[in-house]
This record gives sequence, structure tokens and C-alpha cells, in this order.
Amino acid sequence: MRTDLAVIGAGPAGLAAALAAGARGVRVTLVDAAAEAGGQFYRQPAAGLGALRARALHHQWRTWLRLREGLDRHLAAGRVSHLADHHVWCVEKESEGFTVHALLGPEQERPVAVRARAVLLATGGYERVLPFPGWTLPGVVTAGGAQAMLKGGLVVPGRRAVVAGTGPLLLPVATGLAAAGVTVAALVESTGPRAFVRCAGALAAQPGKAVEAAAYAARLLRHGVRILARHTVVEAQGTDRLEAVTVAALDGGGRVRAGTARRVPCDALAVGHGMLPHTDLAETLGCRIDGTNVAVDDEQRTDVPGVWAAGEATGIGGAALALAEGHIAGRSIAARLAGAVPDPQGWERAARSRAALRGFVSALDDAYAPPARWAERVTDDTVVCRCEEVRAGSVREAVALGAGDLRTVKLLTRAGMGWCQGRVCGPGVAGIAGCAEAVARRPLARPVPLGVLAGDPEEDRRQEDRRQEDHQ
Repeated sequence: MRTDLAVIGAGPAGLAAALAAGARGVRVTLVDAAAEAGGQFYRQPAAGLGALRARALHHQWRTWLRLREGLDRHLAAGRVSHLADHHVWCVEKESEGFTVHALLGPEQERPVAVRARAVLLATGGYERVLPFPGWTLPGVVTAGGAQAMLKGGLVVPGRRAVVAGTGPLLLPVATGLAAAGVTVAALVESTGPRAFVRCAGALAAQPGKAVEAAAYAARLLRHGVRILARHTVVEAQGTDRLEAVTVAALDGGGRVRAGTARRVPCDALAVGHGMLPHTDLAETLGCRIDGTNVAVDDEQRTDVPGVWAAGEATGIGGAALALAEGHIAGRSIAARLAGAVPDPQGWERAARSRAALRGFVSALDDAYAPPARWAERVTDDTVVCRCEEVRAGSVREAVALGAGDLRTVKLLTRAGMGWCQGRVCGPGVAGIAGCAEAVARRPLARPVPLGVLAGDPEEDRRQEDRRQEDHQ
């Protein structure tokens, strides 16, 4: 399949870019792993579930309707193609553009190739997982996982839940579970009020966000949810599945305060400690990574010609920031593909929004940092790499032998060598080892069947072109 622009990811950033570029005459192919557009933020229940009030699971519903209606118009006009259930595993740079390699369907065994003049990486982010004793028990899920279950499957992880960790995601997760009939026994937030006092200026510049947070707090109050600020989950307990969690207060240095531990019975724990950008495809293309983010300029261009990036891949910032970045990227791509110099005045409003939101997000990142001493509470027998069943004690032994970076720890313990290739366990292993979180360049962004790698790429492309011609 040939196109002008391949947009990888159909969340807020990808949708905004596709609409902006499509409106300016660019042929856009939107490639996404989900069955429906929207990403995690606008995740919709499957049609077969018959949800009567899907909007109750979301805020910013009107924005989603505008995006959905715009996409439908472009699809009908033939300006945008949407390839759902396509799992991208590699983007290959070629002499005349790029080839996006994907696997189609739930089995992810049928190869699909999309050839494009330009690529936008709107690959989103994933949750930072930090281990603690008992975190592998059935009933313990990530905060984003609990939200995905509710939005996409209309199911909840349990009847009595604790929501814990740190970050703004905890508020909508707790309110969503409570509204769905779950008894939320506590919202356990490791950040305390003083952290927000230090960034009061940035918060005051975004009054809409303060109103949004207050609305969440009011809903939690109505549902009788207890909020434990400056607390953390010390341990999850149970035999065959989760039965309770032990929570405790933290002092100013991030240590557990003696005598504050309490046991909270529950059958579900939704825990999260922020998010990290998905950068695998950018790394494969050779894009510069700034810390953990794909580095971009004012037009959302990476340092690889023909590659743009927007949304969480360039830094975790939420849907509003992703929409602004996606709009800027789409307009920039349209101008560049037409051989023109983009006019920044065309996206001046989006640029102002982007600048303000980036300042706000930076302040929140400082406020919502994970507790400084969390790794000290991880016992030696706690599994930290689930794929390879590596325990914290093994990581500490590797450090004692001289391992000072993640790669050496991996070689000595196999932590990060499993199915997820360190995407899940990387932050936890780094914290326990006391080394920096490293950006690991992986040749493949996801597991790929050997048959696909051993196939004839040119023949695969010819077959895909024939399928597209037959479809048209």
C-alpha cells in the first residue's frame, strides 16, 4: 500500500495530525493496533457489549465526538485510510521514503507493509511499573490496566479496590471504579500537599486543570473514598489471590514512618507510578532521544528527515498536549510534502497551548515523582522480572559483583531478556540496582514470528498491493 503520510497510532495526537494533514490534501494512512480509533484516552467499549452510556466513562467527550466526526468525513472522502488491528513492529527508511511493517489480526502473523513519503510517530506511552512485595498476586493490576478494563470491556478488577501509587491518572481511575459500583477502600497517593505548593505558579496558569481535579475530588467524596496522601503500599497480601494490602505513611525523605502501617482488606489493587514514552520505533529509525523522550523541534520534526513525532512519545503530557502537538505536526507535514515552508502563524494557537501545557506538565512531573526510598522496601525474594522470574536479591548480588548499568545486570541475571524485553521490568530493575534507566535500542518494536522475518519482503509487498487493489 502506498500513501503520502503514515501515522502510527490513532490516539489524540495521531488523530489530530491525520485530520490536519488530510484537510490539506495529504493522503494519510492511519495505522493502529486497536480495533477502534481513540487510543487509551478515548478507548471505546466493543460494539457487541451494547454500552448505552459510553460517554459516562470519559471526560472531554465533545472533543472526542469532533475527532470522530472529522475522521469519518475524511474516510468517506478517501483522504484518510484507517488500518485497525495492525501492530507495527518496524519502520524501515528507504531511498524514496519509508516502509511501515505491521502484523495484522489477533494472531499477529500476517505481514502488512505500508510505503509512505513521511511518517508520524504517535505511539503513546506505557505505565512505569515498580515492584513491591506481593505485586504479582492475581488481583493486582496497573492503574491504566484497570481503566482499560472498564472503558474497553465494561468490567472491573474486583468488588473492593485500593487505588495506589502516584500521578494524575489515579484520580480518574478511582472515580471511574467507584462510579461503576466498586467499593474503593482508599486512594493511596505517595505525593503530599507540600509538593503542589512548590509548583503553585504553574498550577495557577492552568485553572481548567484545577477545576478538573476538584471535580474528581468531589466525586470521590460523594462515594466515600478515603484519600491517604503521603502514603504508600508496603505489601500486597494473599494466598491464591489478593486479599489485602498494607499501607503506611511516608516521612519527608520517602521512608515509611514507624507505627503507621495499616491493613486494608481488598480483592483488587490498581497501582501506577506515572508513564514512559513508547520510543522503540524512533530508536530503530535513529531518532535522537532526549532522556526518555523523542526529541523534536518546533514543528514536531525529529532529527531524521521525513519523520515527525507527537503526543506521549515526545514526553508524557496528556490528551490536550497531544492534540496540540498532533495538529502542529499535521500542518507541518502537509506543507513540507508540498515543498512549501510552513507558516507558524497557522498553528499559533496550538503552539501557545503546547507551551503552556508543557510548563504545567513539567511542574507535575516534579510533584508526582515516585517515593525516593521505594527500592529499599523491596525484599530480596520479591520477583522483579516476571518473564524470567528474577528476584530482587539476584539483582543486588549482580551489583555487588560490580554491575553498574542495566546491560550488565541483564547479562548477569537475565532480567529483561523475556517476552517484554525489559519494557515492564526496566524501571524496577534500574531502581533496585541503583543505576540510571537506559534507553535500549531494540531492532524490533514487538515480537515477530520467524516466518515473517524469513519471508520475501518484496513478495509480501506485491501481495499487499494486490489485496489493496482488489479491495478498491
